[in-house]
Amino acid sequence: MKKKILLLAAISFACFFQLSAKQYNINDFGAVADTAVLSTQAIQKAIDACSADGGGQVVIPAGFYQTGSIILKSNVDFHLENGAVLLGSKNLDDYIQLKPAYVSLRTQEATIQLIYAENAENIVLSGFGMIDGRGSIFPKLTWNDEGITRPHLLRFITCNHVVVKDITLKNSGCWMQHYLACENLQINGLRIFNRNNYNNDALDLDGCRNVTVANLISDSDDDGITLKSTSPKPCENISISNCVISSRCNAIKLGTESNGGFKNINISNCVVKPSDVEAPAFFGREKGTSAIALEIVDGGTMENISVSNIVIDGTESPVFIRLGNRARPYRKDLTVDNVGKLHSISLSNIRIQNAGKTGCSITGLPGYPVHHIRLNNVVLEQAGGGKPEDINAVIEEKPMEYPEATMFGTLPAYGFYIRHAADISFDGVELAAVAEDVRPALFLENVEKGIFSNMQLQSNKKTEATVWVKSAKDIVISGSVSKGEEAASFVKFADDNNVRISIVNQVDK
Repeated sequence: MKKKILLLAAISFACFFQLSAKQYNINDFGAVADTAVLSTQAIQKAIDACSADGGGQVVIPAGFYQTGSIILKSNVDFHLENGAVLLGSKNLDDYIQLKPAYVSLRTQEATIQLIYAENAENIVLSGFGMIDGRGSIFPKLTWNDEGITRPHLLRFITCNHVVVKDITLKNSGCWMQHYLACENLQINGLRIFNRNNYNNDALDLDGCRNVTVANLISDSDDDGITLKSTSPKPCENISISNCVISSRCNAIKLGTESNGGFKNINISNCVVKPSDVEAPAFFGREKGTSAIALEIVDGGTMENISVSNIVIDGTESPVFIRLGNRARPYRKDLTVDNVGKLHSISLSNIRIQNAGKTGCSITGLPGYPVHHIRLNNVVLEQAGGGKPEDINAVIEEKPMEYPEATMFGTLPAYGFYIRHAADISFDGVELAAVAEDVRPALFLENVEKGIFSNMQLQSNKKTEATVWVKSAKDIVISGSVSKGEEAASFVKFADDNNVRISIVNQVDK
């Protein structure tokens, strides 16, 4: 009873705090619900007054308001009531060019954005209203013009204790949301549509720590939920859960920018699916390029990553794990002289259907293997159609190339191509192709210490072998079944350099 009373008291206090927070209605500062009127100054006055008074809630009531760049301040809850629509100005002159103090790859010149915050704390963006950047009005002029002549919708830099919840975000000029070097960030319940321009990511977390992302429904032309590291700061201590993601590129991605790396990331209970909306394509593929892309190419370290309970419908190459050596510095006067590290990755309880022909890949570089990779209870069904020439095609290393799941072309395996890897474990993995595919389910090249158990791998009578092994050692395959028409053999050794290969309790059916 005492605990119940204390709980009720805490709830009552929280409700009282919310109700008693001073409100600043933007209409009282001169904003007009008229798309022919620019309300930027009125909205900014309300924000400044709220912050100067110690904090409270800036209210955008129902109606359509047009604005240029606005800057959020500490202790402000920027609240869009149900029916409120904030429209980004179509005039580039209404956006403020801002150059933050924090140095990263994308802050070395002034950028423009609709809503901006820097070095602020205790800020909230909330409500069941909508922010529409109307970004299609800004054409792509140069290769790296995002944030220069095409505004971001949200950009928060070096902020602490940030909450963004419940709102609808639409139509940014480039990235929808960029959170750079922020801490203690909560993103919850957003509805995101971003398919009106190039570089239309849904969410970018960049060098942030202590972050929760939950209950997003996002549909983007470019990447969906993306973690980046465009400075020495890694993304770390991040939980992503209960999201529905549609993307023409990579639905869930760690990379490409990876100077600081990624540590302690948990991704769970998400659905990846094609978009239900027809819209002009700028990047990628209709059903997406990749569902899960984990990439280190700029010298950082990726470690302690868990991806679980994911349902995937579509994407060309659903799983892409890549250690490369693009070695791009975050600042021109620096040199990246070390190859990064990618290890301690777990993928479990993942079901994939309607994947493309390419296949999935887990690849490092000669002398720099990816290692300690675990796949458990992964079911993949892909399109099939692989030919005999695909098996023997030369797969170039491409150490400096931009990492993309389709970068190697059609892979030698319809399931997983694994190269330059160590300490690999597959348990309870099921791989199948819809159309006839003569490629093996698995192709292992330069793999050391691998345990592959309890697998169900589809083959057919034209398949030379269900598993191909090349230049590998300390490989154990046990308790696995070759389904469908029986291949000529279960395992084929592609060279004479194999050492300590064990096949235990394998059954052909």
